[in-house]
Amino acid sequence: MNSLALIDNWPVTTAAAAVVRADGTVLGSHGPGAHRFPLASVTKPLAAYAALVAYEEGAVELDEPAGPAGSTVRHLLAHTSGLAFDEHRVMAPPGERRLYSNAGFEQLGDHIAKATDIPFAEYLRQAVLEPLGMTSTSLEGSPAKDGVSTVDDLARFAAEVQAPRLLDPRTMAEAMTVQYPGTKGVLPGYGHQHPNDWGLGFEIRDGKSPHWTGSSSSPRTFGHFGQSGTFLWIDPAAGAACVALTDRAFGPWAVQVWPELTDAVLAELR
Repeated sequence: MNSLALIDNWPVTTAAAAVVRADGTVLGSHGPGAHRFPLASVTKPLAAYAALVAYEEGAVELDEPAGPAGSTVRHLLAHTSGLAFDEHRVMAPPGERRLYSNAGFEQLGDHIAKATDIPFAEYLRQAVLEPLGMTSTSLEGSPAKDGVSTVDDLARFAAEVQAPRLLDPRTMAEAMTVQYPGTKGVLPGYGHQHPNDWGLGFEIRDGKSPHWTGSSSSPRTFGHFGQSGTFLWIDPAAGAACVALTDRAFGPWAVQVWPELTDAVLAELR
């Protein structure tokens, strides 16, 4: 896909990108596909997928207590547990506000590790990475932000999310459905959003503005971006997903060039 060559103009040292369909067909890739990049918060969809496997295996229930008092696994996945961004302290009652929380995903990882008696990084490897052939991906700390991966590996994950083999498709449909509709909150880097819609571990675009996807992205688009200059979106209307990884921290440069790339990719897909 010619559109992916736009990453050559980004103000970064190294970048790689790919577009993949649900059947696993890589429609295009650009840059070093095997280069390992820190994912930052693009780690969260991987961790969430492992949590959903744990749910299907019967190790946890989505509505069982987890995290702070009154919170559940579902609250933690949907950033409505009330936990602060990077501190394990409660800022609001569960379900009241969309408080984007790394601490919440860390408590989710701890909860699953206890339920399965397997360290969360190892559970992620066994439940998700190994079955998908994501041999260059690892979790090297927090399940909120310490994943390392490649564009080639994340293309495999993007295909799985679009046509699940490890999960029942109904579970994935729930993950891309708004949890606690109408909840407002801050989308990091993009300010207050009302509503700030989120699924189970995946951010949902809906009518958010400003946003890191494109002006032509469908409202059903879901995914995640990371502070290490990384993103993964899946647009069901386009029937494709796009991943882009870089080695420069998120900032105004990304706010400008990410939507341009997304709109170019979607135009080429049409």
